[in-house]
Amino acid sequence: MSKRSAAFAAVLALAAGLAACATPTPYQPKVPGQASSGGYSETRIEANRWRVSFSGNSLTSRETVEGYLLYRAAELTLQQGADWFMIVDRNTARDARTYVEPDPLYRPWYGPGYSYWRPSWRYMGGGFGWRSWDPFWGDPFWADRMDVRTVERFEASAEVVMYHGAKPASDPRAFDAHAVLDNLGPRIQRPPPPKG
Repeated sequence: MSKRSAAFAAVLALAAGLAACATPTPYQPKVPGQASSGGYSETRIEANRWRVSFSGNSLTSRETVEGYLLYRAAELTLQQGADWFMIVDRNTARDARTYVEPDPLYRPWYGPGYSYWRPSWRYMGGGFGWRSWDPFWGDPFWADRMDVRTVERFEASAEVVMYHGAKPASDPRAFDAHAVLDNLGPRIQRPPPPKG
């Protein structure tokens, strides 16, 4: 497989991956074993202690991921019969990848009559000695014709301890489960209902 064919295959794979993520991750359970499926998951650690997480795709903002994590912690707290929860450990991980692709409007094209010949030349590189120029490699002449994108994904996780009764007013790590659901509920985007 030639370098050009390999690059074209990589671009197609990237486009297919991005097409699958055309909308932000909705508020949904994460499907085990599906790497592309974002959503929430939880693990019971002790009777009143849980590890809750939410992972989003490349279109889901950090704020949304962290809000969905809090919303799931509040839902879980009420499902367990408790009234409020405390976050004792919290982490938001950021996965960022940068992709550099030539702008398709400026990509050089050479017909089949050119075979392997491509324009190239050498030039004095201002203190760097002689340098070579080729239209298929990054260089100062083509830098403004490259599409550089950074794709970010966020995953938030927290260790949550659940309690009964009134929430302590002085602890900023404590959350009233009913208040969290009331305040964040209008911003929750759920998946569309199945068709058919």
